[in-house]
Amino acid sequence: MDRVDKNILSELQKNGRLSVTELAERVGLSLSPCHRRLKALEESGAIRGYRAQLDPLALGLGFSALVFVTLRDGSQAGVAGLEAAVIEIPEVIEAQRLFGDPDYMLHVVAKDLPAFQKLYDEKLSAMPGVQRLTSTLVMKNVIQNRVLPL
Repeated sequence: MDRVDKNILSELQKNGRLSVTELAERVGLSLSPCHRRLKALEESGAIRGYRAQLDPLALGLGFSALVFVTLRDGSQAGVAGLEAAVIEIPEVIEAQRLFGDPDYMLHVVAKDLPAFQKLYDEKLSAMPGVQRLTSTLVMKNVIQNRVLPL
């Protein structure tokens, strides 16, 4: 990956809706070479996809929490069971497996505190292999969806 590829990625991180023509102009390439490079970046997996960034507040999801999960059993089956369960909960918008204790950090959104409590009681605490859940409420998003440093 050379500097031109990084420039293409940088421009697309800023605006994923750029046409190939606009992208080519911004990175100083003609249309065909830009299109070839773009396809190569997509095929290599450097570009995983394109999507709109939505505002949770505008969609009625004004409550955000981080939920830390500690497993009873860190076996391969225990990990797989928890991860399969997490994938099925749409309110979990981000999930990360961690080294040490706790085992996972989940970013959860909900309409409000009662909706979060219901989700916590009915889905999160019912996930297989959970020993302990610890939650903390998000007061404010300082950095969110930051572009990768290229």
